[in-house]
This record gives sequence, structure tokens and C-alpha cells, in this order.
Amino acid sequence: MNKHILHKKNYILGVLFVAIFASAATYIASLNAIKALGLSPLVIGIIIGIFYANTLHNKIPSEWESGIIFSAKKILRFAIVFYGFRITFQAIASVGLEGFLVSLIMLSTTFILGTWLGHKIFGMEKDTSMLNAAGASVCGAAAVLATEPVLKSEEYKAAIAVSMVVLFGTISMFLYPVIYTMYIENASGFLHMSPREFGIYVGGTIHEVAQVVAVPFCIPGAPEEMANNAVIVKMTRVIMIAPMLIILGIYLSYNAKKQGGKTEGNVKLVIPWFAVYFIGVAGFNSLHFIPENIVAIINQIDTFLLTMAMTALGMGTRFAKFKGLGLAPIYTSALMLAWLIIGGFIVTKTICAVF
Repeated sequence: MNKHILHKKNYILGVLFVAIFASAATYIASLNAIKALGLSPLVIGIIIGIFYANTLHNKIPSEWESGIIFSAKKILRFAIVFYGFRITFQAIASVGLEGFLVSLIMLSTTFILGTWLGHKIFGMEKDTSMLNAAGASVCGAAAVLATEPVLKSEEYKAAIAVSMVVLFGTISMFLYPVIYTMYIENASGFLHMSPREFGIYVGGTIHEVAQVVAVPFCIPGAPEEMANNAVIVKMTRVIMIAPMLIILGIYLSYNAKKQGGKTEGNVKLVIPWFAVYFIGVAGFNSLHFIPENIVAIINQIDTFLLTMAMTALGMGTRFAKFKGLGLAPIYTSALMLAWLIIGGFIVTKTICAVF
């Protein structure tokens, strides 16, 4: 068989192999017991991928690796662009300036804090620290996936960040309803939050979109306003990933020039164009040219593509690469969670009081 044709065949087989795993992840995530935990197909996908990477990876032809890499890199960027169909600028505007400011402040402070803690205090590599911080500050696993191409980091670093999102996002998903019912709902003065304020607080501080959706449903008698505000503010954080990645790309280029002593002309500016296209798709979606039922189908397909990317990411993760990290990611993520809960509460209350 012609070498070129054989390469293409192995390429396609690698992509199909990932798609089969992603289909299994999608099915598992649809089970009621898994839904109750707030685990998305993306998270299930990386778990399955990591299991494969550390048990069965020698059982398939190595030539399929090109298709797996394609899924983790190219399909990922395409899926992030079409993630914009989940967002409209009208929805973001409906929560007003409060939701925007809470999102902006919590995203920027958590990312800076997490990067500094991980790299400077706990000695993690800067890429790992940034990926970990991106997951906590923006939108969980999807943010880690979107940030990884900008940093051009190794797969296992993203897997570490995703595992921290799963652990601490799940903790927060169960913790927030307890905090609300035991303390916030019946408190007085500064410690009290209305359902609207608590929705903004949840959307501005919890890791994953699925976890944000789950929290109001874990609170008995929670009004619809709480859930709506939580989701809208969360999607405001999601769309902020685009400017964040552009700023990060500019910072990386500036830092490379500074450290390498190169002239500006020799330093390539890293602009994540998929993030720019993401904003464009969100803007197009805001015009409502496409019927809602078609948008829903697009979002289902996009979720599957993201699951493929996450599964492929897991397939490139070997536990041997984790050696030497110790508890640094856990310490960093725990402190970020503490900031999200305490700092997020103070920020939300202050902004809602002012506006």
C-alpha cells in the first residue's frame, strides 16, 4: 500500500479510536448517578483517557498516535471556537455591571494568585501553575484545554490542572449549598445574600459550568433567579477566556524578548486566533440568525468534540511524568478555592452594594 495512503488510514483510525472513547464518556456522563455529581463528559473523557494511557496504550499501533495528537490539538481549537454558540452578549448584559465586574475581578485575581502560588511558593513549573490557575479562574477543564495551546505545554501538565478542577470543583459544588442553607440564607447584615447575589457569587467563583448549574438544584426551594444569574455570570467568565488568552500571548512574547535579549522583530507575538474567533462566534450567535434548535444541536456536537479533545489529552498522560510534583498542585488549588469562597463573597457583596 502506498505510504501516503497508509499514513492517512492510520491517522483516521487514530481519530476514530478517540471518538469511540469519547462516545463511551458521553454515555457514562448521561447516567443519573454521574449527572448528580456534576461531572461533564469532558471530565469523564480525560479519566478514561488517563486509564488507557497507563494500562492499554501499548496494545494499539503506534501509528495511530498522529490521529490522537490531531484530536488533542486541532479538534480542540475548532471546538473552542464553536463554544461561542453557548453565549450571547444579551445574556451577559442582563445581569448588569455587577456580574461583569465580579467575573472580571475573580478571574484576574485567581489567575494571578494561582500562578504566583504554584510557581513561586510551591515550586511548580510555570506552565503547570498557569494551567492550574486557568482551570480555577475561568471555566474548569475547558479553560485548561484553551490555555494549553497558547503555552505549548506537555499533555501531562494539563492533566494535572484538570484533575485539580475535578477535585476542588466537586468539593465546592457540595460545599456552596451547605454554606448557603446553614449560614448565608438566614444571616443578617453583610453575611446575608439574596438569591440574586448568591447566583452571581456562584457563577463568579465555581470552576465548571456543570458544577455551577448543579449548585442551585442542591438548594431546597432555590428560586429560578438564582440559577439564571449563576449560569449567566459563569458564561460571562467563559467569554473572558478570549481576552485573557490574548493578553497571555502578549505577555509570553514580551517575556521571551526580555529573557532572551532579542529585538522586537525577532520575537513572534503569540496570538491565539481561536480565542478571537470564539468572540466572533459569540457575537454572531447574539444576532439569533440561527434557530435555537439548530444551536442546540451545534452545542451537542461541540460538547462531543471537546470530549474527544479531553480524551486525547488523557491518552497522552503517563503517571510517571507526575513524579516530583508532590502535593504542590493540591496546596495551590486549596488556597485558590479558599480565595474563591472568601474573597469571592467579599467581592460580590461589595460590588452588589455599590451598584
